[in-house]
Amino acid sequence: MKRKFLLILSAAYVIFMAYLCFYYFTKDETHSYQVAFGAIFCGLIPLCLILFTKIKFNMPIMISYFAFLFASQYLGSILGFYHLGWWDTFLHLLSGALLAFVAIALYERMTHQHSRNDISYWLVFLFVLAFSVFGGVVWEIYEFSMDQFFNMTLQGGGNFDTMVDLIADTAGSIVIAAIAAVKTKKRFKMS
Repeated sequence: MKRKFLLILSAAYVIFMAYLCFYYFTKDETHSYQVAFGAIFCGLIPLCLILFTKIKFNMPIMISYFAFLFASQYLGSILGFYHLGWWDTFLHLLSGALLAFVAIALYERMTHQHSRNDISYWLVFLFVLAFSVFGGVVWEIYEFSMDQFFNMTLQGGGNFDTMVDLIADTAGSIVIAAIAAVKTKKRFKMS
């Protein structure tokens, strides 16, 4: 049931963005159809992983992924919420937290249940924080590259925008990494 729901969610997002791509292309709104075109690929990533791999997906993370895509691509870029000023920072805060949850899910899949009692809560904190902040850095490299090679304006405020984004990513990461470390510490004391 979970797999079928994610298939439907992913397909619905791809179809919605394909419709928007066609719609804005016919209206000759270059920015909007380019964003929608890129969004199709973002929606296809989980669809392809579901269809062609045996990866078991964490439902809350996947729903958060699509909510984030919708908020950034449709609301932020196409409808113009990024002009509110705080929208970009808010989404970077959320993306830092979302990537931290992905790091926790990876940690739980990559370690054996019994060995988790021997892993320091500081290591858990650092892994979750580093994974999440690295994701934010990679995104900022992407924005910089698109601006340089394709004359886009993803880094609207230049260095200031980049630094605010990285600080917001880090803040979201720290909150979730700290919660993961506290839970690990409690589990460590109980064993």
